[in-house]
Amino acid sequence: MEAVPPTGLICGVDEAGRGPLAGSVVAAAVILDPARPIEGLNDSKKLTERARDRLAELIRERALAWAVAEATVAEIDRLNILHATMLAMQRAVAGLSHRPDLVRIDGNRCPVLDVPSEAVVKGDATVPAIAAASILAKTVRDAQMVELDVIYPAYGFARHKGYPTAEHLAALRLHGVADCYRRSFAPVRDLVANPELWPAGTLL
Repeated sequence: MEAVPPTGLICGVDEAGRGPLAGSVVAAAVILDPARPIEGLNDSKKLTERARDRLAELIRERALAWAVAEATVAEIDRLNILHATMLAMQRAVAGLSHRPDLVRIDGNRCPVLDVPSEAVVKGDATVPAIAAASILAKTVRDAQMVELDVIYPAYGFARHKGYPTAEHLAALRLHGVADCYRRSFAPVRDLVANPELWPAGTLL
Protein backbone atom coordinates (compact mmCIF):
# COMPACT_ATOMS: atom_id res chain seq x y z
CA MET A 1 0.00 0.00 0.00
CA GLU A 2 1.09 3.56 -0.64
CA ALA A 3 2.39 5.81 2.09
CA VAL A 4 0.01 8.32 3.65
CA PRO A 5 0.78 11.87 2.44
CA PRO A 6 2.90 13.68 5.06
CA THR A 7 0.51 16.57 5.76
CA GLY A 8 -3.21 16.98 6.15
CA LEU A 9 -5.99 14.67 7.28
CA ILE A 10 -6.70 12.05 4.63
CA CYS A 11 -10.10 10.36 4.80
CA GLY A 12 -10.78 7.06 3.05
CA VAL A 13 -14.32 6.19 1.94
CA ASP A 14 -15.78 2.93 0.66
CA GLU A 15 -19.15 1.21 0.49
CA ALA A 16 -20.63 -2.24 0.88
CA GLY A 17 -23.84 -3.58 -0.58
CA ARG A 18 -24.26 -2.13 -4.05
CA GLY A 19 -24.96 -5.50 -5.66
CA PRO A 20 -27.36 -7.27 -3.26
CA LEU A 21 -31.09 -7.46 -3.86
CA ALA A 22 -32.03 -6.53 -0.29
CA GLY A 23 -31.05 -4.21 2.53
CA SER A 24 -29.36 -0.83 2.73
CA VAL A 25 -26.17 0.24 1.04
CA VAL A 26 -23.59 1.12 3.72
CA ALA A 27 -20.68 3.54 3.47
CA ALA A 28 -17.82 4.21 5.88
CA ALA A 29 -15.35 7.07 6.22
CA VAL A 30 -12.08 6.66 8.12
CA ILE A 31 -9.22 8.99 9.03
CA LEU A 32 -6.35 6.85 10.26
CA ASP A 33 -3.97 8.00 12.99
CA PRO A 34 -0.33 7.69 11.83
CA ALA A 35 0.70 7.40 15.48
CA ARG A 36 -1.44 4.29 15.92
CA PRO A 37 -0.84 2.11 12.84
CA ILE A 38 -3.00 -0.93 12.08
CA GLU A 39 -1.30 -3.93 10.51
CA GLY A 40 -3.12 -6.08 7.96
CA LEU A 41 -5.44 -3.54 6.35
CA ASN A 42 -6.62 -4.73 2.94
CA ASP A 43 -9.62 -4.85 0.67
CA SER A 44 -12.36 -6.34 2.87
CA LYS A 45 -13.24 -8.90 0.18
CA LYS A 46 -9.74 -10.37 0.44
CA LEU A 47 -10.00 -10.93 4.20
CA THR A 48 -11.71 -13.67 6.15
CA GLU A 49 -14.73 -12.80 8.24
CA ARG A 50 -12.69 -13.32 11.39
CA ALA A 51 -9.93 -10.99 10.15
CA ARG A 52 -12.47 -8.33 9.17
CA ASP A 53 -14.11 -8.41 12.59
CA ARG A 54 -10.74 -8.15 14.36
CA LEU A 55 -9.59 -5.27 12.16
CA ALA A 56 -12.92 -3.45 12.47
CA GLU A 57 -12.48 -3.38 16.23
CA LEU A 58 -8.94 -2.03 15.87
CA ILE A 59 -10.08 0.63 13.42
CA ARG A 60 -12.72 1.86 15.86
CA GLU A 61 -10.13 1.94 18.64
CA ARG A 62 -7.19 3.51 16.79
CA ALA A 63 -8.55 5.69 13.98
CA LEU A 64 -8.45 9.41 14.47
CA ALA A 65 -12.05 9.53 13.26
CA TRP A 66 -14.55 7.16 11.66
CA ALA A 67 -18.22 7.13 10.73
CA VAL A 68 -20.63 4.68 9.13
CA ALA A 69 -23.82 5.70 7.31
CA GLU A 70 -26.31 4.16 4.94
CA ALA A 71 -28.98 4.78 2.35
CA THR A 72 -32.17 2.82 2.83
CA VAL A 73 -33.99 0.46 0.49
CA ALA A 74 -36.57 3.20 -0.13
CA GLU A 75 -33.81 5.66 -1.06
CA ILE A 76 -32.17 3.10 -3.34
CA ASP A 77 -35.45 2.54 -5.17
CA ARG A 78 -36.19 6.26 -5.42
CA LEU A 79 -32.72 7.51 -6.41
CA ASN A 80 -31.10 4.39 -8.01
CA ILE A 81 -28.20 2.51 -6.46
CA LEU A 82 -25.44 4.86 -7.71
CA HIS A 83 -27.02 8.00 -6.28
CA ALA A 84 -28.00 6.21 -3.08
CA THR A 85 -24.38 5.09 -2.67
CA MET A 86 -23.18 8.67 -3.14
CA LEU A 87 -25.72 9.78 -0.51
CA ALA A 88 -24.46 7.18 1.98
CA MET A 89 -20.88 8.36 1.36
CA GLN A 90 -21.87 11.99 1.90
CA ARG A 91 -23.51 11.03 5.19
CA ALA A 92 -20.45 9.08 6.33
CA VAL A 93 -18.08 11.98 5.65
CA ALA A 94 -20.48 14.40 7.35
CA GLY A 95 -20.51 12.14 10.40
CA LEU A 96 -16.76 12.41 11.04
CA SER A 97 -15.64 14.14 14.22
CA HIS A 98 -12.69 15.70 12.32
CA ARG A 99 -12.93 17.59 9.04
CA PRO A 100 -10.58 15.97 6.50
CA ASP A 101 -8.33 17.93 4.16
CA LEU A 102 -8.80 15.35 1.39
CA VAL A 103 -11.31 12.55 0.87
CA ARG A 104 -10.16 9.58 -1.20
CA ILE A 105 -12.97 7.39 -2.48
CA ASP A 106 -12.78 3.86 -3.79
CA GLY A 107 -13.85 3.60 -7.42
CA ASN A 108 -14.16 6.07 -10.27
CA ARG A 109 -16.80 8.48 -8.95
CA CYS A 110 -16.95 10.97 -6.10
CA PRO A 111 -19.98 12.25 -4.25
CA VAL A 112 -20.48 16.00 -3.96
CA LEU A 113 -18.64 17.06 -0.80
CA ASP A 114 -17.62 20.37 0.78
CA VAL A 115 -13.99 19.22 0.98
CA PRO A 116 -11.57 18.22 -1.80
CA SER A 117 -11.98 14.64 -3.01
CA GLU A 118 -10.53 12.22 -5.51
CA ALA A 119 -11.55 8.83 -6.79
CA VAL A 120 -9.04 5.98 -6.57
CA VAL A 121 -9.71 2.89 -8.68
CA LYS A 122 -9.05 -0.21 -6.57
CA GLY A 123 -8.27 2.10 -3.69
CA ASP A 124 -9.37 -0.50 -1.15
CA ALA A 125 -6.25 -2.48 -2.08
CA THR A 126 -3.81 0.46 -2.28
CA VAL A 127 -4.88 3.19 0.17
CA PRO A 128 -4.90 2.17 3.86
CA ALA A 129 -7.69 4.57 4.85
CA ILE A 130 -9.92 3.25 2.07
CA ALA A 131 -9.13 -0.33 3.08
CA ALA A 132 -10.15 0.55 6.64
CA ALA A 133 -13.39 2.07 5.36
CA SER A 134 -14.12 -1.02 3.29
CA ILE A 135 -13.72 -3.20 6.38
CA LEU A 136 -16.04 -1.07 8.50
CA ALA A 137 -18.68 -0.88 5.77
CA LYS A 138 -18.55 -4.61 5.08
CA THR A 139 -18.74 -5.68 8.73
CA VAL A 140 -21.63 -3.32 9.48
CA ARG A 141 -23.64 -4.40 6.46
CA ASP A 142 -22.97 -8.10 7.09
CA ALA A 143 -24.22 -7.65 10.66
CA GLN A 144 -27.37 -6.00 9.31
CA MET A 145 -27.98 -8.97 7.04
CA VAL A 146 -27.60 -11.40 9.95
CA GLU A 147 -30.25 -9.36 11.78
CA LEU A 148 -32.45 -9.47 8.69
CA ASP A 149 -32.05 -13.25 8.65
CA VAL A 150 -33.69 -13.40 12.08
CA ILE A 151 -36.69 -11.43 10.79
CA TYR A 152 -36.95 -13.30 7.47
CA PRO A 153 -35.36 -16.72 8.10
CA ALA A 154 -36.71 -18.29 4.90
CA TYR A 155 -34.45 -16.26 2.62
CA GLY A 156 -30.99 -17.22 3.93
CA PHE A 157 -29.66 -13.68 4.33
CA ALA A 158 -27.00 -14.73 6.85
CA ARG A 159 -25.41 -16.96 4.20
CA HIS A 160 -25.61 -14.97 0.95
CA LYS A 161 -25.84 -11.45 2.48
CA GLY A 162 -28.49 -10.51 -0.06
CA TYR A 163 -26.47 -11.25 -3.19
CA PRO A 164 -28.38 -12.94 -6.04
CA THR A 165 -27.07 -16.48 -5.58
CA ALA A 166 -29.01 -19.41 -6.99
CA GLU A 167 -30.16 -20.27 -3.47
CA HIS A 168 -31.36 -16.73 -2.87
CA LEU A 169 -33.21 -16.44 -6.17
CA ALA A 170 -34.97 -19.75 -5.51
CA ALA A 171 -36.04 -18.54 -2.05
CA LEU A 172 -37.23 -15.26 -3.50
CA ARG A 173 -39.39 -17.03 -6.09
CA LEU A 174 -40.76 -19.39 -3.44
CA HIS A 175 -41.51 -16.89 -0.68
CA GLY A 176 -42.16 -13.67 -2.56
CA VAL A 177 -40.91 -10.11 -2.15
CA ALA A 178 -40.52 -8.98 1.46
CA ASP A 179 -40.31 -5.32 2.51
CA CYS A 180 -36.51 -5.46 2.74
CA TYR A 181 -36.10 -5.98 -1.02
CA ARG A 182 -34.97 -3.39 -3.55
CA ARG A 183 -37.87 -3.39 -5.97
CA SER A 184 -35.90 -1.43 -8.57
CA PHE A 185 -33.45 -4.34 -9.03
CA ALA A 186 -34.31 -6.54 -12.01
CA PRO A 187 -34.93 -9.95 -10.35
CA VAL A 188 -37.17 -8.32 -7.75
CA ARG A 189 -38.82 -5.94 -10.21
CA ASP A 190 -39.69 -8.86 -12.49
CA LEU A 191 -41.36 -10.73 -9.65
CA VAL A 192 -43.31 -7.67 -8.57
CA ALA A 193 -44.48 -7.21 -12.15
CA ASN A 194 -45.59 -10.85 -12.43
CA PRO A 195 -47.30 -11.81 -9.15
CA GLU A 196 -49.07 -14.66 -10.91
CA LEU A 197 -45.73 -16.49 -10.82
CA TRP A 198 -45.70 -16.55 -7.01
CA PRO A 199 -47.15 -19.34 -4.90
CA ALA A 200 -50.37 -18.27 -3.24
CA GLY A 201 -49.99 -16.17 -0.11
CA THR A 202 -46.30 -15.38 -0.44
CA LEU A 203 -46.36 -11.57 -0.67
CA LEU A 204 -44.90 -10.38 2.66
